[in-house]
Amino acid sequence: MIGTVTPGTTRGGGEAVSEQAGIRNAKEAADHELILAFGRLQGAANRLEYLLGRSLEVECGISHLMFEVLLILGRAGTPGLSMRAIAQEQVLTTGGATRLVDRMEAAGLVARAEAPDDRRAKLVRLTPLGEETTVRASRVHVENIQRYFVEPLPAEDRERFAEDLRILSHSARDKLPRLP
Repeated sequence: MIGTVTPGTTRGGGEAVSEQAGIRNAKEAADHELILAFGRLQGAANRLEYLLGRSLEVECGISHLMFEVLLILGRAGTPGLSMRAIAQEQVLTTGGATRLVDRMEAAGLVARAEAPDDRRAKLVRLTPLGEETTVRASRVHVENIQRYFVEPLPAEDRERFAEDLRILSHSARDKLPRLP
């Protein structure tokens, strides 16, 4: 079971949380149950990102980040999303989102169009090729998620695990600063 440590608190004698958590040296830090648990989460995410992302590149010709943007645009529907909205969804700078969308536009996956309510603004939307690529990549992705993410887990734990991930994701999202 993973214990709870409240950051920034001290005990009555002024002892810091790191001491309260039993971290007095590098070995104790490396073996701390919370640090280990988060490291396992991060390691699993990185390895899964590599496996699933590589498969999308090989089988569909797109990066995992491009795939995520295709999904965001698919969810948004017509008329599309602003560059700022895409950046916020992907935790990118607007410059990073612009460069990514430029590559996606060059590949024929997305197009920019004038916003209906603001002729100065541009919205990004899926092209027919973007729609087709999203569907094809999603089929590949679902198979790989099943193989690498779902099947290794005990069947009775899968639903709760997915819900816990949703809670963690939303909690972290809500703590992020909003882009100006």
